[in-house]
Amino acid sequence: MKATGILLIAALTSGPATSLQAQAALEVDVLVYGGTSAGVIAAYTAKHYGKRVLLVEPGRHLGGMSSGGLGQTDIGNKFAVTGLALDFYRRVGRAYGWFEAWQFEPHKAEQVFEQYVDEAGVEVLYSRRLKSVRKEGTRIRQVELEYAGGGAGSGPLVVAARQFIDASYEGDLLAKAGASYVVGREDNSVHGETLNGVQLRGRHQFPDGIDPYVVPGNPASGLLPEITGSGVPPNGTGHRGVQAYNFRMCLCQGEGRIPIARPAAYDSARYELLLRRIAAERTRSLDQLFIISRMPNGKTDWNNRGGFSTDYIGKNWDYPDADYERRAAIWREHEAYQKGLLHFLGHDPRVPQHLREQMLSWGYCR
Repeated sequence: MKATGILLIAALTSGPATSLQAQAALEVDVLVYGGTSAGVIAAYTAKHYGKRVLLVEPGRHLGGMSSGGLGQTDIGNKFAVTGLALDFYRRVGRAYGWFEAWQFEPHKAEQVFEQYVDEAGVEVLYSRRLKSVRKEGTRIRQVELEYAGGGAGSGPLVVAARQFIDASYEGDLLAKAGASYVVGREDNSVHGETLNGVQLRGRHQFPDGIDPYVVPGNPASGLLPEITGSGVPPNGTGHRGVQAYNFRMCLCQGEGRIPIARPAAYDSARYELLLRRIAAERTRSLDQLFIISRMPNGKTDWNNRGGFSTDYIGKNWDYPDADYERRAAIWREHEAYQKGLLHFLGHDPRVPQHLREQMLSWGYCR
């Protein structure tokens, strides 16, 4: 952010709380909600068309998943990528002294997204999230934003715009504006489809024969932690369950790593199911439990592999329609699960020694 942009935002947010029916504190041509990769590029493009643009990001970082650990680009034919998407990968490449880069460290990606907003002069408002929407007929006219950071913060801010772009992952602006939407997957019968609804597939499943009970073979002992016992509906059945969430982790090895500490409220019992997976599959390497993609400068992008890994399966189903407080709780639950998973693999004596040694060689990146 340039100094002028910071001063402008400070002036806008320092006044008293404003009613949504009152005159807007700020009027722009385009308000982009969500500083994801799509949001940054939308704001950059609109600014180049000579529009007054405000980019609103509830967090403190630009780039969304692309700067948040997902450095492994899923790509087949790179020549299919054109326009500003290709420009992004080439800018990241120049940051490394290369022509282009399709795998990258999170901070490199964030720097490139910051370049876009700085070059275009896009005003960015951090730590603000949507509170309410005012419409006239079917058109959005104003939004009220509330402070989303820690501490007391500043009061509400009303912004009017001619056009609104929802570039968030949650789609809250669309939802509050009254747009229809579906959470999860419709039943095949809704649109005459064959691959919608529940789909029990062959990848990322448990091998046959893993016992789900606390005392193997004894249903009376109860189910292990993280098992619901709800069963799987037939393929094609509509279901509200959304794809599992996880944190894409940038871990590293060597002297520059920070050891993975025991998280608060750690409970090793919740990972018993992982022990049974390891025993059934005779796991020899962490690569069998995680997808570990190598990034530049010794960094990595860790992702889920198999039936028990970084995905906190089924624990995110409330997230799309949840309020901000519940979403924050779901976020913390995922963080605790994933930190606990890494600590468990490195320290629990029931984990085979060769896996513990492998896990202890990894840590957070300084």
